[in-house]
Amino acid sequence: MSEVKLSTEIRSEFGKGAARRIRRENKVPGVLYGHGTDPVHVTLPGHDLMIALRTPNVLLSLDIDGKSELAIPKAVQRDPLKGFIEHVDLLLVKRGEKVTVEVPVHTEGELAAGGNLLEHVLSTLPIEAEATHLPESVTVSIAGLEAGASILAKDITLPAGATLSVDADTVVLQVLAAQAEEAPAEAEGDAAAEA
Repeated sequence: MSEVKLSTEIRSEFGKGAARRIRRENKVPGVLYGHGTDPVHVTLPGHDLMIALRTPNVLLSLDIDGKSELAIPKAVQRDPLKGFIEHVDLLLVKRGEKVTVEVPVHTEGELAAGGNLLEHVLSTLPIEAEATHLPESVTVSIAGLEAGASILAKDITLPAGATLSVDADTVVLQVLAAQAEEAPAEAEGDAAAEA
């Protein structure tokens, strides 16, 4: 996992007006909290943060007034129409510390022939791992699975040092049989009677 370095400024202005001024400067307001410390209100560079957040569970190395802190994104608020980042909550972490995060579940391979459908019961899998070794995703092979098959959390191979934060028997993926839609018989009979 890579670390992304961001220069961060402590902010002293709060409220909607201050947040709008920050966003006009192409920056993002945020809050840094954790480890029993008081929350620190910060301003982050907008473009660099947006690029960093493309990586799930990215580890951010924040330079705050010459002091370096490690953090992971906990909550990101985006504009519903334009998609730009409006605010970010960051959780302080330390090297060697275990944290619980959600990692995306990716699939590889093709289901068995016959029009089977794959249902993602969980699109992300909660795991606990060391803060500096968080996986970007987990990959599951679905090659040849038939209708009725399911993949449980315990069946997924996790990276070294990671453990499940969900019941091992939780269904993550399941294969369903496709159902053909039948034409209603009454409608066909009514059409014939009218002719």
